[in-house]
Amino acid sequence: MVATKTKPKSLEELGISSTILRKLYEAGITTVEALAAANAHELSQTLAIPLPTIQRLILQARNALGLGFKTALELKKERMNLPKITTGSKNLDSLLGGGIEVKTITEFFGEYGTGKTQICHQLAVNVQLPPERGGLGKKAVYIDTEGTFRWERIEAMARALGLDPDKVMENIYYVRAVNSDHQMAVVEELRDLIPKENIGLVIVDSIMGHFRAEYPGRENLAVRQQKLNRHLHQLMSLAELYNVAVVITNQVMARPDVFYGDPTIPVGGHVLYHAPGVRIQLKKSRGNRRIARVVDAPHLPESETVFVITDAGIRDPD
Repeated sequence: MVATKTKPKSLEELGISSTILRKLYEAGITTVEALAAANAHELSQTLAIPLPTIQRLILQARNALGLGFKTALELKKERMNLPKITTGSKNLDSLLGGGIEVKTITEFFGEYGTGKTQICHQLAVNVQLPPERGGLGKKAVYIDTEGTFRWERIEAMARALGLDPDKVMENIYYVRAVNSDHQMAVVEELRDLIPKENIGLVIVDSIMGHFRAEYPGRENLAVRQQKLNRHLHQLMSLAELYNVAVVITNQVMARPDVFYGDPTIPVGGHVLYHAPGVRIQLKKSRGNRRIARVVDAPHLPESETVFVITDAGIRDPD
């Protein structure tokens, strides 16, 4: 079953009967992407429709979105043509293989003050640039879990790029997630918002803040990791199905058993380590300089570069 070339824009185009269509809409399944991401057993029970019928519909939606079998050559051509968002720094873009890639989760982790949130602010502005300037010509969603979002920085970064600050801020959908359940519920809501509002970038700053606070101690570790795993799969599904770039930031902790080299590691354990995507470690250098290093990326070599944080935003050093 090779993926079809033309992707349907609505469930009606899949040829689903009006009775089942009505039930899908009532259950909140309003797009082809939402149907492709649905759990067959849960949907079958919710809609009171036989499981084989639901499985057939889901498979139909997945194939229509290009999630069926494809050759490695088709995959190569698809990945090579994926659009990217510039960070504002040519050095950092080069490290990332051209910028922040859609259909991918990119994680920036580091200590406080290393530039994680600054990069997120810059990307929320840059995604709105036209493709010829390194953007996608789309809007951004900013999920703030720690209260670090600052409209003042958005305004300064927009002005530096010659953009209308008010228009730029109007194209950033901001939400302050108050706990991990709210954080996950917001991501679920994005299945409707992304196609409706032309979203090209989803930011979660930071991914682990609430999980760490709500599930302290070893006795809660298993529950926390299971929930975090579900959240990461939510984000992976968004990236893959809706062709958006997902950027997350992460905190670090010190390992007391490390005596040589860098003792800091990102929090989240193996669940985050095994999430597919790109992991970038950020470190402070002299003054406004920051060092970015590729820690894990299947398609990028391990290397590092330098960028600076200026009043205008993320830039290359002089």
